[in-house]
This record gives sequence, structure tokens and C-alpha cells, in this order.
Amino acid sequence: MPELPEVETTRRALEPLLVGEIIAALEIREPRLRWPIDPELPARLKQRRIMSLRRRGKYLLIETDAGTLIWHLGMSGSLRYLKNPGAPAAHDHVDIVLESGARVRFNDPRRFGSVDLSAVPERHWLLENLGPEPLGEDFDVEYLISACRGRRVAVKVLLMNSRVVTGVGNIYANEALFHARIHPMRAAGRISRRRLETLVADVKRVLNSAISAGGTTLRDYVSGDGRPGYFQQTLTVYGRGGAACVECATPIRHIVLGQRATYYCPRCQR
Repeated sequence: MPELPEVETTRRALEPLLVGEIIAALEIREPRLRWPIDPELPARLKQRRIMSLRRRGKYLLIETDAGTLIWHLGMSGSLRYLKNPGAPAAHDHVDIVLESGARVRFNDPRRFGSVDLSAVPERHWLLENLGPEPLGEDFDVEYLISACRGRRVAVKVLLMNSRVVTGVGNIYANEALFHARIHPMRAAGRISRRRLETLVADVKRVLNSAISAGGTTLRDYVSGDGRPGYFQQTLTVYGRGGAACVECATPIRHIVLGQRATYYCPRCQR
């Protein structure tokens, strides 16, 4: 958290507010994020224009005429547009100050987020090895068959491998596998073409549904306009260990797989 839907929701909220704006200053109150912020970054961005906002996996890309800011929200971070900003709170580590007087404020209680500037973001070390976008045309059944072929790794672990497909995330991998009726521990190379085709469709459907709902708010996440997400109201398995399955009433099981919380129905998922 935040995962692809939360980052995409943030992008959509911020895009109409930021494109064309001039950056008056970058205020860094705490440079010690997951990786230290370059102390030269404020000077490099001063009086630069924001050209567009894109997303790559879980990274928000803010393109300026000085390069592209590669922003990761970490485990608990958020970027909020503040038309009339007040004094920063304890975990408000970075502000993009706009000439209009508004600010984009980065709040990150755990300091697992990051921000860097790159002239060629596709070649940046954070992005260069990422797999295809799960909502893109490249992520189809033929690709997933190829990625799974001969693999003994659990299919949920494979879905969360950013080199295979980027940005699916833990919550949405759990949900997509439930809808596809695939057990999260099933070996990726032992899943039929028909079931992989269903899984591709369900990954896309779950992610699009989460984006439409504004993402999932479990603790700290809010979108760029300060609103929480509502997808958690429709979660079928994630976070429901011990509760009755919505399809068959069997208790949902909770295990740890690949060091991540995993939820599934032992009856519905095979």
C-alpha cells in the first residue's frame, strides 16, 4: 500500500491541477526517505514547468521541462494538492510549491517513499527492469502462458514479481485469484490456458474496479484531492481471515506466502 490503483487515482486527481503549472520551489523538510533526496533537486526544479503526469507500475511520473520526477509513495505515503495550505504536520516531508500559491504535499509516516529526477525515466534503475503494465495490451494470456511456463513458483508470488508484471500488488493479487478460482499456492506452470485467460481478465477487472472506487484505504492512504478510497468495501478475501466466503460460506484462510499476507477460500480456489 499504496498500490497501482491508489497511484493511478492520485495521478488522475492531480493531473488537471498540475499540468502547465510552474514550480516556484521544492521544500524538503526531511530528505531521509527510503533513499536520500538529492540536495540539488530544489535548484534543478525551480521555475520549471510541469508538462504531464504518467504512471509506471506503482510509480508516479511528474514530467517537467527539466526531467521527470519519479515518485514512489512507499507503504503509507500520499500526495495531496492543497489550494490553501496550512502549516505542515509531523510527517509532511516534501512540498512542491507552485507559483499559484498552492502546494502538492508529500506525507509519509514510515519514510519508505522516494523521489528522484531522471532525464530518461525508462532507463532509471527503479523502472528499467519492470514488466508490462497489467492494464496494458502486452499483458495478455499469451504473455502470461510464456511467463508461467515451467515455473514451480506459486502463482501469487509470480503475479507480485514486478519483473513479470508490474504493479498488481498484494491486495489485488488476492482478489484476482479468488475471482479466477485459482489457489494462490498453485504452481504457475501447472495452470491451464483457460484458467490463465480467466486470471488475466480478472486482474484487469479488479484493478479497474479499484481505480473506479478511488483505490483502497486501509490506514493512511488518500488520493491527490484528499479523498479516501472505497474499494475495501467490496473486498472478497483480503483481510477477511476466518470470515465466511461470500460464495460458499467456508471460512477464509490466512497464510503468509512470499512474506506477504495471503487470503483464499479453500473450497472455491483450486
